[in-house]
Amino acid sequence: MINKLVSKIQKTGAPIVVGLDPMMKFVPEHIQKKAFAEFGETLEGAAEAIWQYNKEIVDHIYDIVPAVKPQIAMYEQFGIPGLIAFKKTVDYCKEKDLVVIGDIKRGDIGSTSEAYAVGHLGKVKVGSNSYYGFDEDFATVNPYLGSDGINPFIKVCKEENKGLFILVKTSNPSSGEFQDRVLQDANKPLYEVVGEQVAKWGEEHMGDSYSYIGAVVGATYPEMGKVLRKVMPKSYILVPGYGAQGGKGADLVHFFNEDGLGAIVNSSRGIIAAYQQEQYAKFGAENFAEASRAAVEDMRADIAGALANR
Repeated sequence: MINKLVSKIQKTGAPIVVGLDPMMKFVPEHIQKKAFAEFGETLEGAAEAIWQYNKEIVDHIYDIVPAVKPQIAMYEQFGIPGLIAFKKTVDYCKEKDLVVIGDIKRGDIGSTSEAYAVGHLGKVKVGSNSYYGFDEDFATVNPYLGSDGINPFIKVCKEENKGLFILVKTSNPSSGEFQDRVLQDANKPLYEVVGEQVAKWGEEHMGDSYSYIGAVVGATYPEMGKVLRKVMPKSYILVPGYGAQGGKGADLVHFFNEDGLGAIVNSSRGIIAAYQQEQYAKFGAENFAEASRAAVEDMRADIAGALANR
């Protein structure tokens, strides 16, 4: 799957993943009204609204981006109907030949980690049959329980030719409380030690040029990204924090290798709620998905310009 991701990045010229992180405040009123007219102001109504919202955005961007990243918490808040909307979104995106990164941030041990891996990336046995659960192409995972939490995911990834993005240096302001702590025995920060381990895990599961085992490194920490790019030369870096969290193209150049590959940049609300921004207000709520497409095109140009001038 990493080979497909790299190929689609090269084809689209867009090292961009669109975060499908719907919140009801992002969903235009006309979509909410239609969903509520059919299902009432219920969990089912909310789930229908976010599904229709997602679908229209995907219809407008699938040909200019390689991947999407639905964040499962935004669906879980609506209970079982929300999870159904999550699954419908995953399936629809795969129908459009998009690479789907399940932003699930799971991190547990033993049989629990194995169950998460099977549910999101692999097949579960039911009697004499096997079925895919959510069936994403990649998943985000938290490594801070150690190899016990990661190895079950790597096992399933090898079986299914799927991949991981492991949290290394996250974009949130308080990430440094733990991730930046310098380990005395290693004389380096924790995030760098985790990056070294990601590189080792990645050696066990290589694609043509890059590993199936990637890393999450926030755009809001470009200098740390520069260090981690060297630590993990064969790992794709998923870069959150662009746009709404303050990251911009000029911050991203060190996340990429000299071949112009090696990183994929996420934008969520900056794309899916673009119509609510002054820059794209001219589209209006009725044309929210056209605003999303325009935001993708602007983001692609911003990143391309920064890489050309590095």
